[in-house]
Amino acid sequence: MTAEEEKVVPGHEPASDQPGPDQDVPQDTVDNLKKENEDLKMANADLNERYLRLAADFENFRKRTDRQIAEIREFALQAFAADLLEVADNFERALQADDASLREGLESIQKQFIGILERNGITPLDCLDCEFNPEEHEAMVCVPSDKPEGTVVEEFIRGYCMHDRVIRHAKVAVSKNKEQEE
Repeated sequence: MTAEEEKVVPGHEPASDQPGPDQDVPQDTVDNLKKENEDLKMANADLNERYLRLAADFENFRKRTDRQIAEIREFALQAFAADLLEVADNFERALQADDASLREGLESIQKQFIGILERNGITPLDCLDCEFNPEEHEAMVCVPSDKPEGTVVEEFIRGYCMHDRVIRHAKVAVSKNKEQEE
């Protein structure tokens, strides 16, 4: 066996016999590769264009959403404000009424105003004779009282909550033990 015969592997041609970059490749193979290359370039360009359109659409969506959120924030209280305008109108009418019907008019306005607050989820905090709660009450003064120490005995300014969140603490007087006073 010669040295050349030992290098030949069955099923494989020697490296010098395989087509390489410098050797002739059949024209139909070259044409097929060129066509495939052009198809891939077109597919790449199409995908790139779709990506750019989607990126632009997303940016437009983000800007539109930001504008809508800003508008919602700006006009969130529009219905509440319109309800309050009815109260303002009734105050004007009450001021034009004679003194005899003034109290009746003011009571009617107060009922209307409380109704508007309740429709918007705003309710007063009940605090008289309750145990002092720093999450709902703000102690203005401690006064001697017969009631248990730490009980709210007087309300100076009413507190309110909106949908279970305190929006204004009640300003209150809290009882303290009479013996501490003496």
